[in-house]
Amino acid sequence: MKRGGTWQRFAVLATQFVRRNWRTALEWRGKLRLSEDAFHLLVAGMIGLDVGLCFLAFHGSYQLLQYLAWGAAGPFLEVAGDQPAWKLALVPTVGGLGAGLILWFGLRLLSNPGLTNLLEVVVAGDGRLPLRAGLVNALSSLVSIATGACIGREGLMVQLSATLASKLGQLAQWPPYRLRLLVACGAAAGLSCALNAPIAGSLFAAQIVLGSFSMALFAPTVVAAVVAVVVSRTFYGTGHFYEVPAHFDFTRVASLPWFLLVGVLCGVMGGVFLKLLRWSDAFFSRLTVPLYIRLALGGLAVGCLAVMWPEVLGNGYDGTNRILHGGVLGSALVGVFLARLAATLITVGVGTVGGVFTPTLFLGAALGAMTGSLLQQASMPGALQPGAFALVGMGAMLAATTHSPLLAIIAVFELSGKYEVMPPLMLACVVATLVARRLHRQSVYTEPLRRKGLTESKEGLRASAALERRVGDLMREPVPPVRETSSFQELAERFLTSPNNFLPVVNDEGRLVGVVALHDLKEHLHAGEALSSVIAYDLMRPPPPLMTPDMRLSDTLSILVACEMRRVPVVNNPREQRLIGALFRAEALSLLSEAIAISGTQSQ
Repeated sequence: MKRGGTWQRFAVLATQFVRRNWRTALEWRGKLRLSEDAFHLLVAGMIGLDVGLCFLAFHGSYQLLQYLAWGAAGPFLEVAGDQPAWKLALVPTVGGLGAGLILWFGLRLLSNPGLTNLLEVVVAGDGRLPLRAGLVNALSSLVSIATGACIGREGLMVQLSATLASKLGQLAQWPPYRLRLLVACGAAAGLSCALNAPIAGSLFAAQIVLGSFSMALFAPTVVAAVVAVVVSRTFYGTGHFYEVPAHFDFTRVASLPWFLLVGVLCGVMGGVFLKLLRWSDAFFSRLTVPLYIRLALGGLAVGCLAVMWPEVLGNGYDGTNRILHGGVLGSALVGVFLARLAATLITVGVGTVGGVFTPTLFLGAALGAMTGSLLQQASMPGALQPGAFALVGMGAMLAATTHSPLLAIIAVFELSGKYEVMPPLMLACVVATLVARRLHRQSVYTEPLRRKGLTESKEGLRASAALERRVGDLMREPVPPVRETSSFQELAERFLTSPNNFLPVVNDEGRLVGVVALHDLKEHLHAGEALSSVIAYDLMRPPPPLMTPDMRLSDTLSILVACEMRRVPVVNNPREQRLIGALFRAEALSLLSEAIAISGTQSQ
């Protein structure tokens, strides 16, 4: 009893303290409450931390599987150097079979895996990526990469990171506009870790995934990318994956026409490469064999090529470094280029899970080095060493396949750490993009969407559907209202115990008559004894223009833009005006902005 009495006295004292200082608490609540943008930054930081730790787990698992498969772990050129020919052919074959079995059995267990393409869930979906399907794809990709498949590991990290971020939002039951943002944050963090390039990761998420550089969207992707890279660099340092020679002389005007030529050649090759990817996918999809047999055949083809050209194994970091340092020249360089091209087409065509970001960089480096070698042999004025053209070719080829010169420029700059490469790189990337777009309208990322009809008809349907949706489709529970006779202290307590900055005011009949803003209370905090006579009716302002459940979302745009409230009141009808719900302003504006952006793009 004595202990209970002590706690009771403590509770009474605490209550009295709060009531004496409620004005100060009200002021600090308004100052300290997180805005939605600040909340998104915090969530993005959490995603970056999770992705950074996920990358550590991936890297450890990759090295373990590589050691089990090859008896050694490290760059593939070093690993393959001591392997007999039969093992070079066998390991990718067994790896392809294992990766295919994981996909075949794993996806069969999932009756309806849903949308698994991260661009698809942003363009035509609600931001929901299924976790189990994502884990199955990640495990299959991990086996393929560790056994030498000609595929990039960045695809695994981007997809897995986006899936984990989406699952976080699904568990929290967040709306679709926020889920799409989380997918982009996961993609930014995943690519940043895979390439050790946070700027490129942020640009990829903003330009490729979201298609917007709005600060409200771009800032969270930056935070996620930075946090993820800092976590990974804590364990692996800040070194660059590509070891570029100490200095390239890009100071002569006479060399610019040759870099313009590199841009044209990479643009043509980029367009041809995208068409060949489409042809390869169509060819292998017609094979009437199980998926695991197709992946095993793809692994066998890569393994046979690796017997003569070990540069085809893996994502190509070490092979690209050899090209940059002039270690592969002449006919050997042509052979490596053709072998890598064939291996990439076969690996992607059979359905191997992974990315083509780094394989594209390899092809660009080889094509650029071939151009530089020919110019040197012809003693052309302004010709530089082949490694210089290889570095520029990497960016130009990436720009040609992604149709994003800005992403390619920043990516190569971050990967190489060479600022002096920027002028010729910018020129080559822009030219390559223009040429590639004339040859192939879709990029390597939008091509899968085009095959499903999403970049044309689906986007139009989604825009139309968003504009035709009704307020009732998005309406949530209303903010609990206050009576117009509620005292000032009652209002203050409501604001202190709820996250809302506005409270709807109703009369005795439940009719919406106004709203009270938190800011309106602050102006009366120093009124002294006069506060005892202040009621909600004295403080309220007119409600925003009335919204009803049957209104089209497109008709609410002017109301939402002019309104300050996060949860805009919805009434049953204009005559009775009874409060029945609330429309989340950010969610509705997000849907409308996406629909308007899509409609504007289609009209151009």
